[in-house]
Amino acid sequence: MKIRISLPFIGLAGLILLVGLACGGGTTTTTTQPPAIQNPPTQPPVQATEPPTQAPTEQPTEPPTEAPTDTPAEAPAYFTEEFDGEIPNWSYFLMKGDETKMDLGTDNGILTFDLNGEDQWVYIMYDPYTYSDIRIDARVENRGFNTNNVSMICRYDKKYGWYEFNVANNGLYWILAYDETIKDYQTLFNGGSTAIHSGKDINEYTTICSGTTLALYINGVEVRTITEKRFAFRDGKAGIGVSSFDVLPIIVEWDYVTFSEP
Repeated sequence: MKIRISLPFIGLAGLILLVGLACGGGTTTTTTQPPAIQNPPTQPPVQATEPPTQAPTEQPTEPPTEAPTDTPAEAPAYFTEEFDGEIPNWSYFLMKGDETKMDLGTDNGILTFDLNGEDQWVYIMYDPYTYSDIRIDARVENRGFNTNNVSMICRYDKKYGWYEFNVANNGLYWILAYDETIKDYQTLFNGGSTAIHSGKDINEYTTICSGTTLALYINGVEVRTITEKRFAFRDGKAGIGVSSFDVLPIIVEWDYVTFSEP
C-alpha cells in the first residue's frame, strides 16, 4: 500500500451502491458545450504596505529594489490541480473497503487509484474551502476493467450529506445524493450515454452544482441536467473518487482536476 494522501478519518459503512439499475433516463445526445472555464489567479495578490503615519525627516535617495519575500502562500479556491508531487491540501476516506488492498498516490503528474479489493469506495476531498456553487472538470484514464465508478462530489458535509456524479466505463452514469440522516445513497437520475468512451480509454468530465441545478457533461456532451430540491444541500467541500466492485483490478488515473465558478 503506497498512500501519500493524508487520512483525516475513515468511515466504513455497509452501503450498497445501485450499480445494476437500468438505464432509466436513456441517452441524451445534446451537444451543448459547457461554459468556458474561468481561470482565476492561483494566489491572492500581495497587499500593499500601509504608508507611515508621519513623514520621515529625510527621503531615501533610492527606492527599495526588492519586495518582501516572506509573504505566506495561501491555498487557492479556484485552480487546476495537476498532481505534481505531494498534494497536502487533499485528504482521503473510505466509505467501504479494505485500506490494505489499495494504492493511492501521485507520480509523474498523475493521481492513481489502484484498487485490488472488492467493494472499495474511495474518495479524496479538497480541504481548504467549502463551496456553494462549483464547476469541476477532470481528465481521467481507465487502465483497468470497466466495472468501476468514477465520482465527482460537491457540497460534501459530514453532517448532512453530498451530491455525487458517478460515471462507469461500461457506459452508465448516476446522479446521486448521499443522505447522512439515513446513511444511504439516493438516486436522483441514472441512465446511459454513448458519449462515454468505454474500455481502456480517456474521458473528460464536467459537473456543475449551481443553485438547484446539477449538470453532467461527458466529453463535451451535455448528458443530463436536473433540478434538485428534495435534499437542498447548501454548501460543502468538493472532491473526486473511484469505486471498485466484484471485478479487479480497478486502476484509474487522473491527469488533472479543475475547480472553477459555474
